[in-house]
This record gives sequence, C-alpha cells and structure tokens, in this order.
Amino acid sequence: MTRKVCALVTAVVAALAVAGCGDDAAVTHETHTASNGDEYNDADVRFATEMIPHHAQALAMVDLTVGRRLDPEVRQLAEDIREAQAPEIELMTDWLTSWGEDIPETVRDHANAHGEGGMDMDTDLPGMMTAEDMAELEHAGDAAFRDLFLTMMIAHHEGAIAMARAEQDEGLFDPATQLAELIETAQREEITRMEGLLR
Repeated sequence: MTRKVCALVTAVVAALAVAGCGDDAAVTHETHTASNGDEYNDADVRFATEMIPHHAQALAMVDLTVGRRLDPEVRQLAEDIREAQAPEIELMTDWLTSWGEDIPETVRDHANAHGEGGMDMDTDLPGMMTAEDMAELEHAGDAAFRDLFLTMMIAHHEGAIAMARAEQDEGLFDPATQLAELIETAQREEITRMEGLLR
C-alpha cells in the first residue's frame, strides 16, 4: 500500500507539472457570445469539457463502494462526493449545450464502465486513474479497498483542484469561475477528511 501511495503521489505531481507547462496558445481569452447571451472564452470551454469526465471517473470510483463493508465515515464521504459532483456534471453539460460545444464522453456513458473497458479515457488529465488503477480498485478486498479508494481519491481531488485553479485564473464566464472556486474549496476539505481517515 505504501508503494501504491508513493506511485500515485508521484504520478499526480508529474501530471500537474505537465499541466502547468502546457501550451497556453491553445487557450485564448477571446470572448464568445452564445445565443442565450452567455459570454465565455476557451478556458471556460476547456474547464467544463475536462471537468465532466474527471467528475465522472470520481463517480465511477464511488460506484465501486456500493455493497462493500466500509466504515460509516468512508461511506458518508463517498455519498458526499456523489451528491456534489453529479449535479455539477449536469450543470457543466448545460453550459456546453448552450454554447454549442461538444459534450465529452465519459466512463459512465459506457455499459462496460468497470474493469478494463472504458476506464482509461482522458487519463492525461490531472489526477485521473488509469484502467489498471480502476481494475485494481474494483478487485480489491474490502480491507484493502478502503485505503486504496481514499488514496486514489486524494490524488484525483488534487488534479481537480489544479484544473479549478486554472479556470479561476483564465476563465471569463462567472458561473464557471464560481463553480471552480467551490470545487477547490470542497475538495480541499475532502482531502483533509481523507488524510485523517488514512491516519
């Protein structure tokens, strides 16, 4: 488990470094106006387009807690993640639809959402788990599952925080930057809870 923690932390640090050194030219600050009057820029589109599959993978991890023998604190954490992130996916989907942008596919769009099939989508995003990570979590016994779930979710949350900070720095659409701030605050608090549970 210690090796797994170290490997995940190393992977997240590397992913965040790559994200921080990306090609800024790919995201412009040009203002676009949607047919409904929304004013937004490419950073807002990137935030929604990337956060939707990121949240969806977190929900796929939460799905794996169903039917397991877990202590109440971990079960409550999983439900809190579900209750927060599912509506956020719907909200961001509504934005992209209003803007005439493509809706990204997610692991939850596929019937084979567990195991090896479909779990490796968009793993270049910060904090995303690989298909192998997800398969390991799915097949872990209850005792190992608890710590593996918490460790993976911490790494996943760290990635979401990096994405949320980028939106706050570069985004134009006020509801998106406000959501990014809420995501950062909520997920920092959840990281603290998870670190406490691991200790």
